[in-house]
Amino acid sequence: MHIINVGYDSTNYYVLAESGPRLLIDVGFPQTLPKLQQQCQRKDIDLAAVPYVLATHYHPDHAGLIPEVMALGLTLLIVDLQIPAVPLMRRYMKPEHHYQGIDLHKATTIALDESRDFLASIGIEGQIIATPGHSDDSVSLVLDSGAAFSGDLTHPMLIGDDSGPLRDSWARVREAGAKTVYGGHGPVWQIDSLDWDSA
Repeated sequence: MHIINVGYDSTNYYVLAESGPRLLIDVGFPQTLPKLQQQCQRKDIDLAAVPYVLATHYHPDHAGLIPEVMALGLTLLIVDLQIPAVPLMRRYMKPEHHYQGIDLHKATTIALDESRDFLASIGIEGQIIATPGHSDDSVSLVLDSGAAFSGDLTHPMLIGDDSGPLRDSWARVREAGAKTVYGGHGPVWQIDSLDWDSA
């Protein structure tokens, strides 16, 4: 599976591709579609040919552009636990964002325990797991190859002593077989590069 970073404005967005694009993970703020299209063009990706988009969580810098990419023909893949977060995203939007709202009737909704089968149906071997901590609706995609897409899940070395949910989320990521972490911000890093006993 090819992992292509099409990020901009200090945030990472990823396209998973094999013989063709399979999934876009996260998108930017509303009204930034030209930036995403330019990044895709530079990487020889036809954005309109990507069948699905998945948001790791519903904050504007990771999901604000979803209505615009859906208008291009991408289908939103949403985990059922994320649905309550979608209308709440409006509170982060400013008038200049011209945020259109997400039509969930046009989305494909799955439960976490259905994620492996659904992903396999689109040519991706892996699973989506709940990883709350940054937000209640945060999920991570972990491929069987060991690549993990964690969105804004706080880096383990930055977690305070009182953050059990974040530590539990990272434990689930590791249990799912993650080896390499592709976060929403910053560089890619290796799971085994950390001393987890002191993290």
